[in-house]
Amino acid sequence: MAVGVLMPKAGITVETCMITKWEKKVGDAVEVGDILFSYETDKAAFECESTADGVLLAIFFDEGDEVPVLTNVCAVGAEGEDFSSLMPDTGDSAEKPADDNAVRNVPVDESSDSPAPVTYSAEEIKISPRARNLAERMGIDTASANPSGPYGRILERDILKAAEKRFGAQPDKDGFVAAAPADSADPGCFSGGEYTDIPFNKIRAAIAQAMSASLSSGAQLSAHHSFDASAILELRKKIKENTERVPFYNITINDLILYAVSRVLLNHPDLNAHIVEGQILRRFKDVNLGVAVDTPRGLMVPTIFQANRKSIEEISVEAKDLAKQAQAGTINPDLLQGGTFTVTNLGTLGVEMFTPVLNPPQTGILGVCNITTKLKGNDGFYKPYPAMGLSITYDHRAVDGAPAARFMQELTSFLENFSNLPDNK
Repeated sequence: MAVGVLMPKAGITVETCMITKWEKKVGDAVEVGDILFSYETDKAAFECESTADGVLLAIFFDEGDEVPVLTNVCAVGAEGEDFSSLMPDTGDSAEKPADDNAVRNVPVDESSDSPAPVTYSAEEIKISPRARNLAERMGIDTASANPSGPYGRILERDILKAAEKRFGAQPDKDGFVAAAPADSADPGCFSGGEYTDIPFNKIRAAIAQAMSASLSSGAQLSAHHSFDASAILELRKKIKENTERVPFYNITINDLILYAVSRVLLNHPDLNAHIVEGQILRRFKDVNLGVAVDTPRGLMVPTIFQANRKSIEEISVEAKDLAKQAQAGTINPDLLQGGTFTVTNLGTLGVEMFTPVLNPPQTGILGVCNITTKLKGNDGFYKPYPAMGLSITYDHRAVDGAPAARFMQELTSFLENFSNLPDNK
């Protein structure tokens, strides 16, 4: 009996996922555990495994499609089995073709001549996101494309064929077209070799939207501070020297800062807060600490929940585990939300000062910078010391300059006297 493979629900808040790549094609033999396709949310990327043995009978959605979670994405079963009952309801039942072949239960020969053109009104045109994006980049009227997808849907290959007719040359999927003679070139066409358009993936698009919204909706102000890092550098040295004898993990400077923030922030509740509907300040009893992570797919901010209740060792282990999951693209989206304050570190890349952008609806974010050498005076003499920079950005709607500065004063004092703590729990 044929079975449907569902779009997984990648987190309790996820409602749709986008298919990024099919690893199998219709007619391929598959086994339980084989990767059928990759997909992503606006937070992370994943792979979907087959839940049945057999043959990939049909693919119901194309690459680039947004698919509701727990919807059949494809059908697997014995060759020739009927899978019509597994087809998802697209809301266009009146337009569904009688021939199941239109849902790609047999491979499509893209090298063959296209079927006779079909005319669709603008309201009737159905097009995959990838095809729409390519059409916009190339200036192709989607109405001129001959759809080859299920239910008269325009796919990326249809736009490429329409572009070939228009420009007299086959473009590649980046939209590059071989330069045409001057008298035949379309003034709206861009020629190959000059630039490449790279569409934002779902994660990058979400980052772009969030950053734009953050800067346009808040009243952000940044201040830059530094502190004498001698104490935490000495503590870090002792930890490294005693790793085998003391039950410390590989605690980094960043771990120490995360720990310090989780303790000091409790004394400054307006910075451990969200702005709700622009008029409500929601203070939190615990510090759910967001930690910005650079990943191949873009910036992600996993959360260390109740960081104020955890030891340095626990924070260190959890921060590294979350970063590893984010970089691998396997992190649960539920771990990428719920933060009440964020820490982002560019110091390891040599940044001496920057203005971090707030992660709405949070009211504060701390930027960690690198260590430089400064001089401090004492009785007419100047002594060099390692100074670490910290940049605080806060939402001026909720926090004024003086309270933000007092938070930074307490934080830097905490860090400068870290080694004096009798118990780092």
